[in-house]
Amino acid sequence: VKAYVLCPNENIGDILRLILEKRGHMERTESLDTRRVMLHCELPLNEILVDFNDKIKSITRGYGSMDYEHAGYRPAKLVKLDLLVNGEPVEEGRGRQLAAKLKEVIPRQLYQVAIQAAIGGKIIARESVSALRKNVTAKCYGGDITRKRKLLEKQKEGKKRMKSIGKINIPQEAFIEVLKAQ
Repeated sequence: VKAYVLCPNENIGDILRLILEKRGHMERTESLDTRRVMLHCELPLNEILVDFNDKIKSITRGYGSMDYEHAGYRPAKLVKLDLLVNGEPVEEGRGRQLAAKLKEVIPRQLYQVAIQAAIGGKIIARESVSALRKNVTAKCYGGDITRKRKLLEKQKEGKKRMKSIGKINIPQEAFIEVLKAQ
């Protein structure tokens, strides 16, 4: 898209950094008066959809604004990235960033959940959401250690069984949070 960013002169550097971070490039700069400037740039549409305008507002302390128009389609260098949660493919993905952020926002389960980002079957990033731990030995006071071991082994087998049949339900808010956090 062609984007027109209106901002104060003192924020040009930060806005340019944001545009480059979002895979955009500058076409030209137009001075409107002594304090304001309009930046003409091209950006991919998917980069401005989620929080580009919010970042402009925060950089310029509310004095910046943005407008955009469709500029046609361009070829892009793309690669398929699969995100796997507990071995199951998830339809959202962007590699290490997303795996790390998903680790923070996915609710903990009773068993360990693996989050993997894969490109063409090759795992490029892996994060694990640690399991919730219940203290099964709390009711055993002193005495024989074999009883405690037996309870811990039983818990371990139960978690293994849960992991083999369990499916993770990822809340929609988790995906929204991941997209905003970039």
